Amino acid sequence: MFASHWSKWHVFWADERVVPKDHVDSNYKLAFDGFLSKVPIPADQVYAINDALSAEGASDEYETRLKQLVKNGVIEISPVTGCPKYDLMLMGMGSDGHVASLFPGHPVVNENKKWVTFVKDSPKPPPERITFTFPVINSSAHIALVVTGAGKAGAVHKALSEQHNTSDLLPVEMVSLQDGELTWFTDKPAVSMLSSI
Repeated sequence: MFASHWSKWHVFWADERVVPKDHVDSNYKLAFDGFLSKVPIPADQVYAINDALSAEGASDEYETRLKQLVKNGVIEISPVTGCPKYDLMLMGMGSDGHVASLFPGHPVVNENKKWVTFVKDSPKPPPERITFTFPVINSSAHIALVVTGAGKAGAVHKALSEQHNTSDLLPVEMVSLQDGELTWFTDKPAVSMLSSI
């Protein structure tokens, strides 16, 4: 019964490394090898970035595609934010508290006009990436934030403590859904510092 619903799925990337789709660093390759190759989602409903373009070109093209899909009624617009409203955004978090390719202290964390932007100097390799911006991320209906490992315990503690310093927010602390639900999925090492809250 469930399998009959695969035809309704549309798959996007909240961020992607600007590398060929078959490169070991490609999020597309990771998703294809582990999931997309095993389920019957129609190929034309899987929206990978154009890996033949520069970071800037790929981000512009991806945003243009999203706007066309909104116009065609494939993606709903949030009445609260005017940005695309994804049913579910699956995200991870780095040990530095980054989400998507939005890194601490990087100027793109403040981008609020574009839906998709690019990074040419990522502090984590590879350096060139495209990423959804916070206005799009925060318009989601649901975000599943998957965080594992002891190396992320400090960022988890900071994000979930009640003492937020707004001048020093980690990107994960900027995930603030306008009209949706954020759910954390962690392992014990990632939350090992929470008992001190």
